[in-house]
Amino acid sequence: MTASATPNIFQTFIEPRPTDPLYAVGPLVARRTTETADDRPYELFSLTPKTPTIGAEISGIRLSGDLSDDVLAEIRRALLEWKVLFFRDQEIDRADHRAFAARWGDLEQHPFFKYTQPGQSDADVATLAKDAVAAGVENMWHNDVTWHEFPSFAAILRGVEVPAVGGDTLWTDTGAAYDLLPDDLRARIEHLQAEHDWINSFGRGMPAETVEMLRPAFPPVTHPVVRVIPETGRRVLFVNSVFTQRIVGVSEEESNDILRMLYRQVQRPEFQVRLHWRPDTIAFWDNRTCQHYASSDYFPARRVMDRISIVGDKPVGISS
Repeated sequence: MTASATPNIFQTFIEPRPTDPLYAVGPLVARRTTETADDRPYELFSLTPKTPTIGAEISGIRLSGDLSDDVLAEIRRALLEWKVLFFRDQEIDRADHRAFAARWGDLEQHPFFKYTQPGQSDADVATLAKDAVAAGVENMWHNDVTWHEFPSFAAILRGVEVPAVGGDTLWTDTGAAYDLLPDDLRARIEHLQAEHDWINSFGRGMPAETVEMLRPAFPPVTHPVVRVIPETGRRVLFVNSVFTQRIVGVSEEESNDILRMLYRQVQRPEFQVRLHWRPDTIAFWDNRTCQHYASSDYFPARRVMDRISIVGDKPVGISS
């Protein structure tokens, strides 16, 4: 067989499927930031990337200390560029955790955890305690609190008790996921809105009378399917399988078709970073630009996390 007659392995074994608009093989390489971003080095701490676009470990600072405005500004730049930041060997208590979170904005008062997660002692600290009695159920890709008119800007998660094996948390870069969508699908979703609600998630864990009491204060809300981050201009996918109910203004069939494709896209491993928890580990993520998934592979071992979220703003979409 001549060289010219040698079959191309990709054509032979991985022929593109024309019926699957998301079919892709080979490099899936997205930009970490926008093309106009000022990609400067970090001067006030050390930063180690964990993947090409999402996730970085920061060392050389103590979160329990009196961090200067300059350090905070550099952390914020790192958060915008890397979406989720990891801090190891941080011996901090709940008061330190709260003090650090308060440097980034108002602390979110979660209205549902006292009904669905037993043992809550503070409205602004959600304790996620899982063991042989209460199994972990957060193993679905999601942004937090998108059922709210003003979803969380960010969240800071502290490992209180971690299992010896398992219990990792994963994050996915929804900006990279948007950038690498097929052009026609990006155009199709550019100005769409989606409805978000808590009724089929938190609502299922509450008595009917509690749902009825809370419903007037927390009705369904709509957000753009493609969200634009004000500080950077970055476009990100802003739908998730936990809280998004439907695409507004299209048929149920088309809504389901679009959402299935977008959920598949954000689950690509090329867009993900995975954290193996150790004692005294902190994760700080931008809830606008990434989704997360808590691996529920450690049952019946015990895993306890404290999460504090920072109040966000109303999502904006692409200008008409």
